[in-house]
Amino acid sequence: MMKFFLASIIISLCIFNLHAQEMKKIKITDLESYIQKSDHPLIINFWATYCTPCNKEIPYFEKIVNEKKDQHVELLLVSLDLPSYFPSKISLFVKEKNYSSTVWWLNENNADYFCPRVDKSWSGGIPSTLFVNNKTRYRKFFERQLTDTQVEENIKALLKD
Repeated sequence: MMKFFLASIIISLCIFNLHAQEMKKIKITDLESYIQKSDHPLIINFWATYCTPCNKEIPYFEKIVNEKKDQHVELLLVSLDLPSYFPSKISLFVKEKNYSSTVWWLNENNADYFCPRVDKSWSGGIPSTLFVNNKTRYRKFFERQLTDTQVEENIKALLKD
């Protein structure tokens, strides 16, 4: 019985560590490159674990993106949490919230440097979301929380030819 208990703990820790290792640490140049090379509709949501409006809107994005699976819409959650949160606190939070999207942590500390590289109008507030479709040259940025209706409308616009 004790062996089973120990094995369960070890397996649980390995799964948690594996989940934590899956979260990428990126620089803004990595994100820019990913956006430029994207061949499918992309939604990049900038958020943090401590941001209540961020965590209110993420389920809207995940639900609608899941409904548009056949159109290959990708939701990328880019965490702006403090370095001490990466990866364990962010991973635990994502697991508790049951987020299913890809989560990256932006390893930048100068908002004056990285914000204008995402969008010239971005003052650094979160939640913020960038919608990009390189095939149609669609690009739209929001520096505010979006409602479920606004998320749905903007995903529809992202998918128009």
